[in-house]
Amino acid sequence: MTVHDLPPPPAPAELSADGPVAIFLDFDGTLVDIAPTPDSIQVPGDMATRLAALAARYDGRVALISGRAISDLERHLGPVTIACAGSHGSDCRSADGQPIGDTPDGLPDEVLREIADFAAANEVVREDKPHGAALHFRANPALEDKGVAFAKELAARHDLEVKRGKRVIELVARGDGKAGAVRAFMQTPQFAGARPIFVGDDVTDEDGMRAAVELGGFGVAVGERPSENAKYALARPAAVHHWLEL
Repeated sequence: MTVHDLPPPPAPAELSADGPVAIFLDFDGTLVDIAPTPDSIQVPGDMATRLAALAARYDGRVALISGRAISDLERHLGPVTIACAGSHGSDCRSADGQPIGDTPDGLPDEVLREIADFAAANEVVREDKPHGAALHFRANPALEDKGVAFAKELAARHDLEVKRGKRVIELVARGDGKAGAVRAFMQTPQFAGARPIFVGDDVTDEDGMRAAVELGGFGVAVGERPSENAKYALARPAAVHHWLEL
């Protein structure tokens, strides 16, 4: 099903009338527009303050769940004072900064060297992360198939997982992804008993939406893309801001 077939979600106040809700938000493509490179995104200077105010309206039941590392999110946002999960949900922490679950290890040095060599040989943008590494193909989409083949072969040799996104391929340790992050947050006292809503624009967000559905909630797809797990859709990040009254 494409987002064109889906209606916009009801207003948050209407949803809250049926009981408490918990809101899980992707970052790139959901709260900020996709940019040519990861570092060139345009983030409003008061975005962290707005997110904190949003979380306060929902008694703390708002979390960022991003493919970016938490340290990278804070490089663009400043200190994040709401619940947050980075590295595709594998690194979770509560609003007060306490870790939830185990902190994942980084990739082996051998894997990082092979990724660096591939990026240099093919003039692809490489992004090193604390718990993974990404190859970005926005500047040269024609190389993406070659990158996928490389990543799958490397992952098979080192028991890693390949995450696909919009013109990006990421290698990370095996785990439950954004679905695991949703489940982890929903087991905490802050989030327990609420109806989860997962909002995201990319294929990696489908895992989070699926977990939300399994826990009695739903997904909201952002942008023009097919979605197997979303119940509602919003056209772009600006529409997400409007819906959430950010």
